[in-house]
Amino acid sequence: MQTIGFVGLGAMGAPMAWNLDDAGYELLVYNRSDGPTEPFADAGIEVAESPRELGQQADVVITMVTDDEALAAVLDGPDGLLTGINGSNTVIQMSTVTPDATLAAAETVRAQNSRFVDAPVSGTVGPAEEGTLTVLAGGEDDVLDDVEAILEAMGEPVVRCGGVGDGARMKLFVNLLLGDMMSAYAEALTFGAAQDLNLDAMQQVVEAGAVDSPLFRIKGELIAARDFEPRFPVDLQFKDLRYANEVANDVGLTLPQTAAARESFSAASAMGHGNEDMTAVLKYLESVAGVTVGE
Repeated sequence: MQTIGFVGLGAMGAPMAWNLDDAGYELLVYNRSDGPTEPFADAGIEVAESPRELGQQADVVITMVTDDEALAAVLDGPDGLLTGINGSNTVIQMSTVTPDATLAAAETVRAQNSRFVDAPVSGTVGPAEEGTLTVLAGGEDDVLDDVEAILEAMGEPVVRCGGVGDGARMKLFVNLLLGDMMSAYAEALTFGAAQDLNLDAMQQVVEAGAVDSPLFRIKGELIAARDFEPRFPVDLQFKDLRYANEVANDVGLTLPQTAAARESFSAASAMGHGNEDMTAVLKYLESVAGVTVGE
């Protein structure tokens, strides 16, 4: 069975890597900080000293890092992944990064005579642990055919979105919608709380009507419990909305609702809630309105 090198063992990457291990793949891991690699080392999984070493040993390399800058840091430099891969490797880029960063990464990987797949994921920590992330795959059909079983070990369904770059575009599409929905939901709850509407009654109305969605059901329960533990942090949602607005500007498109949502998430981060769940955008709106939802 192929050896898979996994780069980036954060809240999403670690469970994705464990699912590959559970599926029987030979696994090799690397993380820029040492702490997240310790459970893997304790389980007898080899930890690479650098992306270069990982690329030299792995048949397939998966990157799951924070942003454009982190991806560039992993790829470039004297110990970067690009110095370790060769014509026998396939690189699967699963981070949420911009289409431009994806295309640039693909170009540099292909220059090393290796194959590239663009496959970010939609979902949070729970689906990552369960192996039920939605994989947004972009690439040539024959390459996607070769890596489909690997992708299916981490998520289902695997949606073929088009060519390289289209996976990144689809990820910004869905996270744009996610951020807009979360911001609007939090704003509506604040509007209701300012008029002394009961939270349980508001949630019942949402779930009984046309606006019902799994997002509002899941996040509604967390808000009712004032549980802001990070499943998908404010700072990452802000980053994705920022990327979406930048891409829109590049193609001459205005996104007024998304721009407003971005500013709400930015304000929540500035208040110190950046590492809390995206539901903490509510805390910014509560502070402006002088109310607390559910009280």
